[in-house]
Amino acid sequence: MNDLSPRALRPSLLERAADRWQLSPRADVPRPAAEPEAVAPVKTPMPSARIRPVDPATIDRAALAERGMLVPGGAVTALAEEFRLVKRQLLATAQRVERRDADAARMILVCSAQPGDGKTFCAINLALSLAAERDVRVLLVDADFAKPDILDRLGLRGGRGLLDAIVDPAVTVEDLVIHTDVPQLTVLPSGSRSHADTELLRSDGATQVFDALLAADPDRIIIFDSPPALAASPAAVLASRVGQVVLVVRADRSSESDLREAVALLDGCEDIQLLLNATTYRADGARFGQYGQEPV
Repeated sequence: MNDLSPRALRPSLLERAADRWQLSPRADVPRPAAEPEAVAPVKTPMPSARIRPVDPATIDRAALAERGMLVPGGAVTALAEEFRLVKRQLLATAQRVERRDADAARMILVCSAQPGDGKTFCAINLALSLAAERDVRVLLVDADFAKPDILDRLGLRGGRGLLDAIVDPAVTVEDLVIHTDVPQLTVLPSGSRSHADTELLRSDGATQVFDALLAADPDRIIIFDSPPALAASPAAVLASRVGQVVLVVRADRSSESDLREAVALLDGCEDIQLLLNATTYRADGARFGQYGQEPV
């Protein structure tokens, strides 16, 4: 994924981040192919995962547009094209049949080293981009327990969530999932705040909850928005449970020392990739989202 060789195609944000900070993938982890070559295994869908409520929650598209984020059903923009490149690489890893832990690969942690690097912005945009896929359903989990922000940015109402399901075995976690008017996108709130969130994530209850989320739909990709790795401990615990980590780095301020420290803390996951955020494009350079548009 962090291939530094010259390419005819424009490198993605993941590849440019790896090149800029010179953080190579772990030597013991094979690099995925640019596109998945193997045929995905035949999966038996679970009917219960297909049923959507009569009145799904409405995502505030105006709020997304105001914040400069992707808008479901909106025009193809440079940002939309960038996240198309990002999701292609993540899906390629998640769909590799030779991977030992295929279920874990369907769980992706979006994290950053420090606050303010744009991890929640990237997690939401990645989830919205993935939800545009025909054969993928996306569950966006707010796992930033100290400062949950997913519901507010999407314009959704709060409620019980992940931590409540972990604490109480009688709670069915699927009952807490919010179905939205974006057909392929669901959201799981962080839940009732606890001072023992790290310990809860390490518990057997958390294992059962994560297993249930995966089993509910074999085509589901789960995106976790976690706290910054250098600011709160849950990020490291979540990294040990997921199959892929996307570490958001801010182009104008992330330091190499912070990134290396964050990578060390997230080392429980073997597949860590960097996502470059807040990049600046040259005005005279080629830009995504302009192909097919009439010249101004």
